Amino acid sequence: MTYVMVIHKVEDFEKWKSMYDEHGEMRKKLGSKGAFLFRNNENLNEMIIISKWDDMKSAKIFAESEDLKNTMQKAGVISIPEVYYLDKIERTQY
Repeated sequence: MTYVMVIHKVEDFEKWKSMYDEHGEMRKKLGSKGAFLFRNNENLNEMIIISKWDDMKSAKIFAESEDLKNTMQKAGVISIPEVYYLDKIERTQY
């Protein structure tokens, strides 16, 4: 499994969230296994998304697609996304 963390700012959370939800089928079709969505407490228009993917290749195909770029533009993403490809090394529980 591969994880992708994306951080970006949006103009309007509700508009962005609606477009994010509509785009879910495309993520699933390309191998996404779901995601966690977070909002920065100090800036509610800064989104952090951590998604789980079948493999790195699928994750990169999606992240670099024109479809995603167009969707983000329509959704009101106003910053250049920071994208991190992650490998899980450990899960701790307390």
